[in-house]
Amino acid sequence: MMKKLVFLIANGTLKPGSLFNAIEIFEKANEFHRLNTGRDYYDIRVAGRSLKQPIRNGIFTLQVEALKPTDTADLIILPGFAEQGDFAIHGSGEALEWVVDQYRSGAEVASLCTGTFLLAATGLLDGKPCATHWKAAAWFRRLFPDLDLHTNKILTDQQGVYTAGGAISSLNLALYIIEKYNGREAALYCAKVLQIDIDRNSQSPFILFEGLKDHHDATIREAQHFIEQHVSDRITVDQLASRCAMDRINFSRRFKKATQLSPANYVQRIKVEGAKRLFESTAMQISEVMYEVGYGDIKAFRQAFKKVAGMTPADYRSKFQRLYN
Repeated sequence: MMKKLVFLIANGTLKPGSLFNAIEIFEKANEFHRLNTGRDYYDIRVAGRSLKQPIRNGIFTLQVEALKPTDTADLIILPGFAEQGDFAIHGSGEALEWVVDQYRSGAEVASLCTGTFLLAATGLLDGKPCATHWKAAAWFRRLFPDLDLHTNKILTDQQGVYTAGGAISSLNLALYIIEKYNGREAALYCAKVLQIDIDRNSQSPFILFEGLKDHHDATIREAQHFIEQHVSDRITVDQLASRCAMDRINFSRRFKKATQLSPANYVQRIKVEGAKRLFESTAMQISEVMYEVGYGDIKAFRQAFKKVAGMTPADYRSKFQRLYN
């Protein structure tokens, strides 16, 4: 079944780039999916308010279908709006109520650039980290002083709510979502065709795993951060348990309850993800990558890599280095 993707146009002054660039990325994801399955993955719609606004020396007009209360979506994307009219919050009440209703019914919601203002107005960012364009940070904090804004983050993902910083960061969020739903190969295809640096300035080289932090156990989340920040180290479960002031059994149970993975499997997944990134973007030999992600035995590394990635390190490097470079 196709995933219903709605780009929601609010009542304000649109930043066209944040809308059309993201649409193009998802269209490329459909192109990739058609090449492999013969059909599209995303049913892409633009809905909400039609717009007419000045742009440079002319007029920009966008005619879109009206948003109906009965419309449904699997993923809603809020593009960026300018500061006139408080970033389109004023006058968009009904649309934002629809976003909340859809989220409660299982849809995911993403904001691009200053679209985070609209997302914040829905209340869906309460208790969650968020990002927006750094130039809008002061204004955002005035309007939403209680929200957890991170201007140094490229993107955030928690409980099906995504945000991106400004400009190119929005493209990285689109690629991130495509990787989540369609896999790394699809995201790399989109990045290559559109010439986007897929891992540009990520706050963590393993941001794909942000989705496994959609829990409320701060101690386990800190353990996850430690693993991701020490990927080149040989990390043991006993070491992690000791850091969290727990015995091994209780730590392992608590970790799996929060992340759905055992600590050992999580460490393995993080290390393999690190190796994949290195194979994609460098000319390092397999043994060099192995040491870089904290393995000392080539047989163990090959087995772990194939278990997680579904192919050998050599096959992965051959396939994805050509695709990405």
